[in-house]
Amino acid sequence: MSRRHTPVVVRRSVSRALFALAIVSARSVAGQSPASTPPAAADTAQDSAADAAHGGGTARGGALGGAQGSAPAMAAMAEMPADSGSPTMHMRAGPLGIGMTRQGSGTSWLPDGAPMHAQLIPIGGWQLMIHGVEFGAYDQQFGGSRGATQLVGIGWLMGAATHALGDGQLGLRGMFSADPWTTSPRGYPLILQSGEAFNGTPLHDRQHPHNLFMELAAIYDTPIAHGLAVQVYAAPVGEPAVGPVAFPHRPSAQSDPFAPLSHHWQDATHISFGVATVGIYTHDIKLESSFFNGHEPDQHRSDIEYDDHGPVLDSYSGRLTVNPDAGWSVSTWYAYLHRPEQLEPTVSQHRLGASVLNDRAFGSRGRWSSALIYGANLYSNDPRLSNSALVESNLDLDGANTVFGRLEYVAKSPADLFVDTPPPPAADRFNIGSASIGYARVIGRLTPYLTTSIGAVLTLDAIPQTLAATYHTRTPGGIGVYLRIRPAHSHGADEMSAGMTMR
Repeated sequence: MSRRHTPVVVRRSVSRALFALAIVSARSVAGQSPASTPPAAADTAQDSAADAAHGGGTARGGALGGAQGSAPAMAAMAEMPADSGSPTMHMRAGPLGIGMTRQGSGTSWLPDGAPMHAQLIPIGGWQLMIHGVEFGAYDQQFGGSRGATQLVGIGWLMGAATHALGDGQLGLRGMFSADPWTTSPRGYPLILQSGEAFNGTPLHDRQHPHNLFMELAAIYDTPIAHGLAVQVYAAPVGEPAVGPVAFPHRPSAQSDPFAPLSHHWQDATHISFGVATVGIYTHDIKLESSFFNGHEPDQHRSDIEYDDHGPVLDSYSGRLTVNPDAGWSVSTWYAYLHRPEQLEPTVSQHRLGASVLNDRAFGSRGRWSSALIYGANLYSNDPRLSNSALVESNLDLDGANTVFGRLEYVAKSPADLFVDTPPPPAADRFNIGSASIGYARVIGRLTPYLTTSIGAVLTLDAIPQTLAATYHTRTPGGIGVYLRIRPAHSHGADEMSAGMTMR
């Protein structure tokens, strides 16, 4: 079936719904922020110390809250600044005492103490979480005629609302990105990057922009026996049970504005147009399976992209995740993607991999988040695995200063990089290495609810001699300098533990 863009009536309906949600959110923020006692713009180190006292981090993208608390507790929450750091303003736990801090992108799990900044707003029996980040970056890539320089905006904004329903809890999520307008139609320069298409040719040496609609989903969790619960996730736009926590939401990648070169070997399905997932889990182990639309997004980034008869769930996946303790999350997955590429409409893919995520305290105020990821694609027209591996780490030294880095290996084809296939005996796959190192510094609060940081990242790549003529060197690379804006308050594992009461 041919693909088409969402009908105008659908887009208008979605736009109206989003506008209504924005109005409600704005009114709620205004109603919950006491005019008489606005939060003080405290010194960064003091803010960090307060954050550390409450555990230093939260879940990314999670929409699992617990059952609503008592009326006096909710009233007390409404009378305090939303980012005051009080233990009362904690994220509530879900079934089996599992906190929101564990929830990653889609239905993935993080270590319980993984750091993230978010704003919590109680609205009656609902808990609303506002979560996101925006990087304004100077991006310069070096690689001969394939290099480029651009000022870009990279980021996303998410709202997640939770409420008790029956014996379980309901979560509603919306995640959006302005990338289609703040980068360019082809995205931002990123030397040696590949994936998706633009105007009938493969996108290469650029990272495609994320779609306006990154997630529109409902999720329901309920216990079914002692120590056992089920989860159902349905998303017109969402993330199936494939891959690690997606890079925009990984704590180990939080200070790096740029995507990994191995993105399309590991977590590229994080925006899929039609997803249904069912999972069963204990407190420490989760097994889940998805049926989803395996087609990659096209270049029209503001549409919800369905086939002629709506979303076609033509692909499937399974993932096993184990969280042995609060500092670790280990996953493995397999997926079949039915003809995902626009330019290779007869080629399907098998995708498999594993990840190890770790998060721990560092000193009295810092946090150290790391990831080790393996991902591979097996194409229906090639019997060989195409492999990738990634190690990345984000070391928050003291709540204000952060050093971060990433090492990657990925095997890319001539088609990926839009180059001619080298003649024998040269290999018809290119082994690519990449190393990035960076530093970020918190510079203060833009408002009582938003914090700003400046940062820089330097990347050096290593490519085979067969690519040197194309990139005018065997060591292309790039630099980025950025200003980052994100919610000011960080919710931590200790804070989450304080809220693990399920009614």
